[in-house]
This record gives sequence, C-alpha cells and structure tokens, in this order.
Amino acid sequence: MSPKELLYVEDALGHEKFLKAQCQQAVNQLGDQELKHFVEQLAAKHQQLFGQFYQLV
Repeated sequence: MSPKELLYVEDALGHEKFLKAQCQQAVNQLGDQELKHFVEQLAAKHQQLFGQFYQLV
C-alpha cells in the first residue's frame, strides 16, 4: 500500500469513528424507540465499516 493510500484509509477510519460516536450520542438523546433503534443500527454499520477499513492497514 502506498503512503497516499494509507492516508486515505486513515482518513476513512477517522470518519467512521466520528460517525459512530455521533450516532451513539444521538441514541442517548432520542426518546422515540423506533428512531433510536434505527440510529443504533447506523452505529453498528459504522463500526462494521471501521473494521473493514482497519483490516486494510
């Protein structure tokens, strides 16, 4: 992997980590259970994507 490609992967890791954290923060503030469940699924998806990017390194 080239240094530039590694930077892209590191950037993607940072984005996925941030998006997961934002979802988790939203879950803590939501009252609607259906919406809360949806956002929990989004957080899990961002965790999955983080793992996939991490495997590239």
